[in-house]
Amino acid sequence: MAIELGSQPEMWARAAELRAEQSLLPARGERIAVVGCGTSWFIAQSYASLREAGGHGETDAFAASEAFVDRGYDAVIALTRSGTTTEVLQLIDGLRGRVRTIGLIGDAESPLVDLVDQAVTIPFADERSVVQTRFATTAFALFRAALGEDLTGAIADAERAVAEELDPVLTDAEQYTFLGRNWSVGLVQEAAIKMREVSQSWTESYPSMEYRHGPIAIAAPGRVTWQFGEAPEGLADDVAATGAHFEAGALDPMAELVRVQRVALARARARGLDPDAPRNLSRSVVLDA
Repeated sequence: MAIELGSQPEMWARAAELRAEQSLLPARGERIAVVGCGTSWFIAQSYASLREAGGHGETDAFAASEAFVDRGYDAVIALTRSGTTTEVLQLIDGLRGRVRTIGLIGDAESPLVDLVDQAVTIPFADERSVVQTRFATTAFALFRAALGEDLTGAIADAERAVAEELDPVLTDAEQYTFLGRNWSVGLVQEAAIKMREVSQSWTESYPSMEYRHGPIAIAAPGRVTWQFGEAPEGLADDVAATGAHFEAGALDPMAELVRVQRVALARARARGLDPDAPRNLSRSVVLDA
């Protein structure tokens, strides 16, 4: 995990240069859905928010098992590292001949490659670890570049995130709540699940403006409230009043996620856990027929 995590700036730079692959993604104005499971679903949420907010077209994100795709979409994107996840394969198979399907896939030899109408494969970002780090963020980097974003700043921020010394306030906390706004909401959900998977930590995640509608009750000394991107006015003071530490993430939210991945890894090592093989998890969820 450490090697894969640290390679993310290089992976994002490679994704930003994949012009042919980016051109296979839906064009501006198309109405689309993006589906995935677990980490891929959270990245789909961030892409959907970013794409629609940028005026590129109506974009919905669904967990593959709960997708409502019979809504006249121009295309459906399936995001999956392995290309073997049962729910994704079943959903895409059911759409064959009815709507254009695109797969953004880590394993170029996976069965999904032959099921979709267009396969965008990024095997250079695939991973040995059960836990996703670089595939998810590299896929999002490709999405962002396809929307016309310049990733230079995000890549520089990721380099800082990989190299910085971790603050014990972050690595030694009892509990973590991750907050985000707009397209970073999906990323904070990914931050929370990453911490749970890797280090068995107590984590939660919410849209920033929702935090004061109940979840702030969990804030206390020895706990961390971690904001991705700009915080709502007054939120830092409200958290400080509880005695919790407010971490105002100053990096690009995608690079802020790298910081969280590093904290998760450090906590796993401190607890004697294997970060590459979390309990009860496998690289891909393949269900019996």
